[in-house]
Amino acid sequence: MAGSRCSRKVRLTAFIAIFFAFFATGSSTAQVPLLMWSSDGLPPLALPAAGHIISNDQLTAYLTTALGSGPHTVLLFLQDKLSKDDFTVFGGVFGNKQDSAFQNLEAAVQTSSSSVTLPALEWSGSSAILALLQEKLGVSPLLVDADTLSHLSINTSVSNLLLINLPYCTGLHKSCKEVLHNNDEIIGEVLGIMKAKNVPYTAIYTGLQPSRVISEMSVSDQSVGRSLLQAIGPDVRPIMFNVSGSPCIMLWAQNLNISLSSSSAWIDLATETPSLTGSMCNSSNSVLVLNYSSGYILSFAMSQRFYPVSARNWFTLDSVQLQFNGLTASFIGRRGIYAPAEYSFHCQSVNSFQDALLVPNNTNQNTTQWRLKFIDFQIQGFGLANGTNFSYANDCAGFFTPGIWMGLLTSLLMLLIFVYGLHMIMQLNTMDRFDDPKGPSISVPQSE
Repeated sequence: MAGSRCSRKVRLTAFIAIFFAFFATGSSTAQVPLLMWSSDGLPPLALPAAGHIISNDQLTAYLTTALGSGPHTVLLFLQDKLSKDDFTVFGGVFGNKQDSAFQNLEAAVQTSSSSVTLPALEWSGSSAILALLQEKLGVSPLLVDADTLSHLSINTSVSNLLLINLPYCTGLHKSCKEVLHNNDEIIGEVLGIMKAKNVPYTAIYTGLQPSRVISEMSVSDQSVGRSLLQAIGPDVRPIMFNVSGSPCIMLWAQNLNISLSSSSAWIDLATETPSLTGSMCNSSNSVLVLNYSSGYILSFAMSQRFYPVSARNWFTLDSVQLQFNGLTASFIGRRGIYAPAEYSFHCQSVNSFQDALLVPNNTNQNTTQWRLKFIDFQIQGFGLANGTNFSYANDCAGFFTPGIWMGLLTSLLMLLIFVYGLHMIMQLNTMDRFDDPKGPSISVPQSE
């Protein structure tokens, strides 16, 4: 029994890990996630490689195996829209599990006899999955809700396709998390009714269409140069620490590279899924603590204060701590890591060894060789008024970059040359006499 519980926990961990592995990859193909679990059992399915999108043919082949023999009762939870980012943002993966909007869903996957997770299923149309199940089961769908299902007599000797429609958040709703939480309550209620009726079932949770479509931009279409980030694209979601359901701290980095010595290889923590145990925030101080399963702990300490000279509040990244195997390396944000309190801070490169914005604060020989290198780094610890988006970013790069200075100086030099040449031309005078020096001089006799 203990072994069974352990395996279920492993499956749930794999479920979350797969979502984040695919969350880190981009694609131009519209896709929806699909979760499938059963009270009886499902045939095994090899975990897809990161970045792989399951095609409709592959799904058809698997459903043929799973639903090919004997009658089946299938519960299809069909949400209006669904993307894997919904699990990332509202699933409580980064923070407290009790704050997750999918508690009943996660519990159902964990306690089922077997489950299959497809984080990226090729989306070909709103009715594709429903038509596919109708074909495999040979029955028409029956639209039900929890109240109808509680009074419905289910004949297990024939196949049944029970359709439960779930809404998605729109501008009329207070928040997406609230809508998804209500949907999760419906899922839990329906599964409870099936358990009370002692009816074996296979459940599928997916979307009619993706809630977020990731578009891929060619290199020639991308803008070249520095840009300030107000909002990261819909295909990318930052790490968020919430307090009372509201975002308090947000962090995004393309790479969170660490190295424990100058000769060791870089380790990218951005590829792992952290928990936020130990994080806190209030009106004057914020601490974001990233706890990784590999044993690394990365902490960002920020504070804000009022500066009379500018007559406004500014926040600073005071320190970054890296802990591993009982050792702690501390790095101070010496210069440049600051922004108005209502802004975010962005920098293309933040490191501790070259043009360092982070200065080591340890005298311990074991930690003075530790190095940090954050690529495309953005953080905000105060004034998060835009929900899931960063506020306007204060960039670490000055407005006059080396390229701009070179262009200005070159233009100034050319202007000076032009002005000098123009001045020389204006100083030229034409001759007022045209004498022939070889001929006799001109004499004009005078008469008295």
